[in-house]
Amino acid sequence: MLASVVDVATNGVVLGSLGGLTDAVEHATGWFGLVLIAIYSFLISFLLPLPSEVVLLAPLDLGVGKLGRISLIILLSGLGKAAGSVFAFHIGQEAKQSGPVIRALRGSKIDIVEWSERKTVGLAQKWGYLGLAGALCVPGFPDTISIYAFSILETDYVKFALASFAGSVGRLVLVTLVGAGVLSL
Repeated sequence: MLASVVDVATNGVVLGSLGGLTDAVEHATGWFGLVLIAIYSFLISFLLPLPSEVVLLAPLDLGVGKLGRISLIILLSGLGKAAGSVFAFHIGQEAKQSGPVIRALRGSKIDIVEWSERKTVGLAQKWGYLGLAGALCVPGFPDTISIYAFSILETDYVKFALASFAGSVGRLVLVTLVGAGVLSL
C-alpha cells in the first residue's frame, strides 16, 4: 500500500526508470541500505531529477522496529539531501558569477533563468529559507529544480543546508503520514 502512495506522490513517475539506482534503493536491506539511501538522496539534490519518496520503500531490516526504521531512513535521507544541496548551492554560487553560463542560459529557446527567477524570486524574497524548505516539502516534485533556483538567490551555506534538511524531512514525514492514513482506511 505504501508503494501505491509513493506512486501517487510521484505523479506516476516510473521509479525504476533509471534502472539500477532506483531499484537498488527500493530493495536496499540491512545497514548498508542506509548508506545507499544517503548516497541516493545526495545525488537527487544536484544531479538526478527524481523524487525522494522512493527511499521510503527500502525494506531495511535493522532490528529497530518500524518507527525506528522509518526514522533512520528519514534522517539519513535528510542528511544526504542537505549535503547534496550544499554541493548544488556551491555550483549555483559559481554559476551566478559566470557570465558565459548565464548568457548561455538566457540565450536558450526557453529562458530558464527568467522562468526560475520569476517563479522563485517572489517565494525567496517573501519567505527566504523557509520558502526553500516549503518547496522541498512538495511530494513528487524533483528537488533539483528548487535547490538550484534557490542556490542562485541565496547566500548562506548553513541556512541553505538547514532549510534543505528541514524540507526533505518534512516531505518524507508528510508522505509517511499520508501512507499511514491510507493504510488505516
